[in-house]
Amino acid sequence: MAPAADREGYWGPTTSTLDWCEENYSVTWYIAEFWNTVSNLIMIIPPMFGAVQSVRDGLEKRYIASYLALTVVGMGSWCFHMTLKYEMQLLDELPMIYSCCIFVYCMFECFKIKNSVNYHLLFTLVLFSLIVTTVYLKVKEPIFHQVMYGMLVFTLVLRSIYIVTWVYPWLRGLGYTSLGIFLLGFLFWNIDNIFCESLR
Repeated sequence: MAPAADREGYWGPTTSTLDWCEENYSVTWYIAEFWNTVSNLIMIIPPMFGAVQSVRDGLEKRYIASYLALTVVGMGSWCFHMTLKYEMQLLDELPMIYSCCIFVYCMFECFKIKNSVNYHLLFTLVLFSLIVTTVYLKVKEPIFHQVMYGMLVFTLVLRSIYIVTWVYPWLRGLGYTSLGIFLLGFLFWNIDNIFCESLR
């Protein structure tokens, strides 16, 4: 985490419960964490094209929702890192939970009849999202969000491993390469958090 003594910019004092390692307002007075902000373009632009292509290909709404959810996460993350305001932090973190719930739904329903709806799973994921949202708004503890998000990601990883091991074994290389890249990103994220002072 970055020290609290970073300079103040256009958006005023930091109100978010997190302030990442990047120095605040070091590139421009209008963006608190410049590189963390602009790197979100990869989470905004490609998923928009994915959503459009999904519509053109006549894919089910759940796939379109997945792409749009990624776009919303990217936009929320842009707003959070640009301002370091608590409200914008929620605009980043809560859509992370919601989008992962959409991904979980898609992963568990990917072998079902087209246009069928698993109302039990849908209800469970909506209820989970509501509970996480309510608790997180009360406790305002980033660790709670990270644990809940981690549980969803762990569920996605386990389901992916099952699919590439038993259903589509010819995709095993792609699946494990994707997992390796994800874990490498997670490692770098932790290094950035733990060794921020010495890395700056």
